[in-house]
Amino acid sequence: MDDVDAVQAQIARNMLDSGDWVSARLDGVLYLEKSPLKYWMMACSYAIFGVHDWAARIPVVLSILALAALIFYMGRWAFSELAGFYAALAFSTCIGLFLFTRILIPDIILTGTIALALWGLLRALDENEQHPRLWAAIMAVAMGVGLLLKGLIALVFPVAAGLCYLLFSGLFFQWKTWQRLRPFSGTLLILLVAAPWHILATLANPPYFDFSMTSGPGNYRGFFWFYFFNEHILRFLNRRWPRDYNTVPRYLFWLFHLLWFFPWSIYLPRLVKFNYRGAGRAERLRLLCLCWIGFILIFFTFSTTQEYYSMPTYPAFALLIGCAMAERNNYARHATKVLAVVSGLAFAAIGFILVNVWNLPTPGDISQALTQNPDMYTLSLGHMGDLTLKSFAYLKLPLVMAGLAFLCGTVVTLRYRERMTHYGLALMMVLFLNAARVAMKTFDPYLSSQPIAARLTASQPGLVIFGDQYYNFSSVFFYANLKQALLLNGRYNNLEYGSYAPGAPNVFVDDAQLRAYWHAPQRAYLILEGPKLPAIESLLGKQDLHLVLESGGKYLFVNQQP
Repeated sequence: MDDVDAVQAQIARNMLDSGDWVSARLDGVLYLEKSPLKYWMMACSYAIFGVHDWAARIPVVLSILALAALIFYMGRWAFSELAGFYAALAFSTCIGLFLFTRILIPDIILTGTIALALWGLLRALDENEQHPRLWAAIMAVAMGVGLLLKGLIALVFPVAAGLCYLLFSGLFFQWKTWQRLRPFSGTLLILLVAAPWHILATLANPPYFDFSMTSGPGNYRGFFWFYFFNEHILRFLNRRWPRDYNTVPRYLFWLFHLLWFFPWSIYLPRLVKFNYRGAGRAERLRLLCLCWIGFILIFFTFSTTQEYYSMPTYPAFALLIGCAMAERNNYARHATKVLAVVSGLAFAAIGFILVNVWNLPTPGDISQALTQNPDMYTLSLGHMGDLTLKSFAYLKLPLVMAGLAFLCGTVVTLRYRERMTHYGLALMMVLFLNAARVAMKTFDPYLSSQPIAARLTASQPGLVIFGDQYYNFSSVFFYANLKQALLLNGRYNNLEYGSYAPGAPNVFVDDAQLRAYWHAPQRAYLILEGPKLPAIESLLGKQDLHLVLESGGKYLFVNQQP
């Protein structure tokens, strides 16, 4: 898809092609805001399987499977094998995991390192553990790997959650706690893993040290300032430049977890009845999960936040939910009655939509029936606001699949039979998530520019110009394997900072330069989105715009007759 999905995939390809594994680049421009491990993982996948969109997703897929296994083993260690299984099941089939792993962001891999670090904390402190030194080392290495995935939060989250746990459990002031955790040798391990890249990136992108707490356009202060100050401190304070992000309202950020963990969130009220005090493994893991969830959610309550920023809490939620699911009491029986009502209402709503759109025509692709709300696109799920009733006419098959899923959920929850009900709900989610996957294929022309890239690749060579910033057309760079192209008035958002670096390529053009390129003898291609078309027609002349392809509301023009 366009935006961050193809951006991540293209950075990995650029690293593999250039041999520069330290400094990320897009369109030749430095891109210093993210840690590199996710790019290294994708680049290694390319080296093994070739450069394909599916190869870029292999590290995320393997990370999901590994994290599900880790959740199972954590639950089995502390609660029971059944609770561990239910925890992994709830994690693997929840809506949030599906939604936020459709794009190539490192958060699911980061979540795995945080979960492993916190389990290492518990295992190192366990009096019956035979290898506490090994688990203390695992904790440190996991945090070091996390630093290479998404920066300082990979260290802040497990350390803060762990300190809260030690304080609430009364272990903080016990000398044997620190003997078992080995903080000094652990710090050395963290530095051993994470420091080399940070040092190399600082040396490769001077000036080396700048501690300014102000940011704005036109200033280049090297890697150290941009990565540590702008991307960490100033982002937390909501003073980062460029301002290319938005924030979810605080109350929605908290309430959305009922949706992200649907249908298993029905068990969350049961958490108030758990025992969090005691020396047993179950009580200790429950308390740790509570500290884990509490710190991260409170942290983002006071910072800018996107819908998926709480993903590092998912294992903790899943473990507590799995523990509740494994209990044998009347709560589950009553809770599933609520799910029966919710599933039945969802089934009825889908039936209502199908009745109203079944006979509607579906010309072209789904972009013909969508609205555009660009102010919302700085949120992860901003495109959901583009849906209209007419657009559902293009989604009849996934709607039918989703309806069958909720019908299944209604049937299995009408009468509670522990394992059969839970397995039935898991089946409901498998069907529903596959319906969502089929729906996303329908959105491909709108969310991806792959058809544009395919036609561009099959056309005669020429200069390629994009009618906006890089992110809007990032999948064209990936699928067409463009090494460099020009961006019309695109010097803003993510590439702005790197464009001020010494020696940065001049890939940004204004209206006058576009007009000169377009009327020159050299063949030139222009790719733009529909809302930009009237202004471009006025600038270049409608008669000089020769349409090659329109797909998903995006246009490919050439300055000569095709």
